[in-house]
Amino acid sequence: MRPTAALFTHEFFRTPFAKTAHGLVRGPSRYEIVALVDRVSAGRDAGAELDGVPRGIPTFASLAELFARLPRRPEFVVVGIATSGGVLPPEMKTLLLDVVQRGVGLVNGLHEFLSDDPAFVAAAARSGAPLVDVRKPKPRRELHFWSGAIRTVRAPRIAVLGTDCALGKRTTCHVLARACREAGLSAAIVHTGQTGWLQGIPHGFILDSTPNDFVSGELEHAVVACDRELSPDVIFLEGQSALLNPSGPCGAELLLSAEARGVVLQHAPARRFHDDQEELENEIAPLAQQLALIGMYGA
Repeated sequence: MRPTAALFTHEFFRTPFAKTAHGLVRGPSRYEIVALVDRVSAGRDAGAELDGVPRGIPTFASLAELFARLPRRPEFVVVGIATSGGVLPPEMKTLLLDVVQRGVGLVNGLHEFLSDDPAFVAAAARSGAPLVDVRKPKPRRELHFWSGAIRTVRAPRIAVLGTDCALGKRTTCHVLARACREAGLSAAIVHTGQTGWLQGIPHGFILDSTPNDFVSGELEHAVVACDRELSPDVIFLEGQSALLNPSGPCGAELLLSAEARGVVLQHAPARRFHDDQEELENEIAPLAQQLALIGMYGA
């Protein structure tokens, strides 16, 4: 049985900032999602609000309303947003502290760790509520260096990259894997972000909380384990950010360290500047340049 959880997006469910919540509403999820808390979307089914497909997930205007009206209290509340810089806004932090004080666990995928916050630690100690910081780095003894074991992997790897952040690369991995399964192929996903972990994808790591020296090794280890344990016909690798995004260049690891020889490149034709860099006027490089770079990496 999966533990039950409510998603908390405050007022951002209709925005790209809530992509973690979006992924858990669409599924899969390691939690049974029983409610959404978002004051802008209150009163609507979360699935219908997201993409027009009802999923039986009611939306409440506040956490207080959730606890007052939901027949069965959820075991966890999941922070369903990704903020700029990964910091929890003070107003949201105050609201979430009350969750812990009620004895309800808190799952946080931001860079700001609640298990390092004295107020949350003290409240959790009193109530017994668990604090789960998904992005907290693993101990050094659990990290892997790249070893070349990737060359023993039988399944072909396809990297799902984008020309920018927040284009739906992880969601597209699920779409592609489902299409493969419907065509009679076994497909697996290697996740590289906190939402992939929250979705319960069995193989992967959280790239942006891994020390740089170990990124290639952690990626290789995840792909090798996926191939050995599942023996899939194909493995889709979830990309992060973009090869040519100056605020977070990423993707070369999937092509070099995981030796992906196929690429699905996502692009938003109407988007001129990189996400959250409009004021800097950092333009997204032309597709021809993106494709040439991918080719130079050998894919």
